[in-house]
Amino acid sequence: MFPSVIVVLLLISLTCGENPAVQVILTNKGLQYGKNVGAGWIQDKLELITLPDISGGVDIVIGTIYYTLTGITITKCDFPEPSVEFYEDTTGFKTSIAGLSVALTGGWRTNFGAIHDRGSFDMAIFNVDVTSVVELGKDPDGHLSITSVSCDAQVGDVDIEFHGGASWIFQPFVKHFKGRISGEIEERICPNVRESIVNLEYHLQAANVSFDVNEDITFDLPLTGLPVIDASSLNLGLKGEFYSTKTHEEPPFEAQSFTMPEQPGYMLSMGLSEFTLNSASYGYFSAGLLQTSINDSMIPPGSPMHLNTSSMGRFIPQLPKMFPGLLMNLLVYAREAPLFSFHPGAVKLDFQGAVKAFAIQPNGTQTPLFKLNVDSTFSGKVWIADDTLKGSMGMNNFTLTLAASEVGTFKVHDIKTTSQFLKLGIGVALPRMKQAQLINTVLKIEEVSKTL
Repeated sequence: MFPSVIVVLLLISLTCGENPAVQVILTNKGLQYGKNVGAGWIQDKLELITLPDISGGVDIVIGTIYYTLTGITITKCDFPEPSVEFYEDTTGFKTSIAGLSVALTGGWRTNFGAIHDRGSFDMAIFNVDVTSVVELGKDPDGHLSITSVSCDAQVGDVDIEFHGGASWIFQPFVKHFKGRISGEIEERICPNVRESIVNLEYHLQAANVSFDVNEDITFDLPLTGLPVIDASSLNLGLKGEFYSTKTHEEPPFEAQSFTMPEQPGYMLSMGLSEFTLNSASYGYFSAGLLQTSINDSMIPPGSPMHLNTSSMGRFIPQLPKMFPGLLMNLLVYAREAPLFSFHPGAVKLDFQGAVKAFAIQPNGTQTPLFKLNVDSTFSGKVWIADDTLKGSMGMNNFTLTLAASEVGTFKVHDIKTTSQFLKLGIGVALPRMKQAQLINTVLKIEEVSKTL
């Protein structure tokens, strides 16, 4: 049961002492849901398992019977509801199952001196109790780690019915060696539990904590500190930083601490600080990717404005006189990395950009004309509907200033007034997981020192 609970954490596991930019909280409600899903999964898988052989010897009055139980499979399992709880003492989980009963079948072989025999058997194991405690931690690379702290197993009783061969001879001796079989089964339970935990630890260590978003940007998501567990929740702090794959340059700002309010009515909560968005912005900026060229071929033919010196003459009268009949090219770029900020119910974006204008000479060379600084502020709202992250953004402020000119001074007011209010609608499908679906999803935006 326990590994199935931790599998949920594989999806979110993914630096020391730094503030996390992403926080994930698994509540007790989510833990219990994972327990129920995992219990059903385990019960379905049990009937497909072939158990290892059991061998031994039993002394009877006239000698020793050596036996082997082989090909053991589960035919029925009475799987009681397990108990799983956050365990503060070890920063981990405590999992227990009480009253598990299993029916098995298989084949037997015996060796009593020169006498060899074989047949089949039915076995019932009653009232198996197992308790396991594990500790969660963090390895040096930021992977979530898991370690077995303790395990205790007890088998209440075993009943065996032998069939075929000379089973009628040694069936009466079952009471003499079923205790040994019971003990051997009991001794194997905790090693198997610990082996499952070691296998899970192996997969956790192999999990990525860095993901290539595309050829330009990488997203780092290691743990920044040890998991925090109390009686009602598990909190994971993750780095949540984007980097340029070319420069891998750290941004000139750090993640600020923020507190996630617990939401006991929900299974899972995730908090994202503005640092994550701003690190993505800085990653693209430091790689020189926040720039684009605009030429006349990109403007619809029916537009009243075109990128040529004649059309721009309405704003800059001297331009068509100095460079008659030439097409133009605009280089639009960010002067600084755009910065996001979170406010109650809204996201704001400050953009400081520039536009360089060029005249395209007949031989293809570009002659610099002027440079405009563009300072603008956008605000938007974000919400979740129909499993889709949706949002809208509008322009609040738009300022143009003439930063440099090779064609003399001119007024930028007319150019500014032609800029229309910008409003965009966006929609991004939320990630989906096998066997899981987000329901009753709520998204809140607060100040950066709080939570998203």
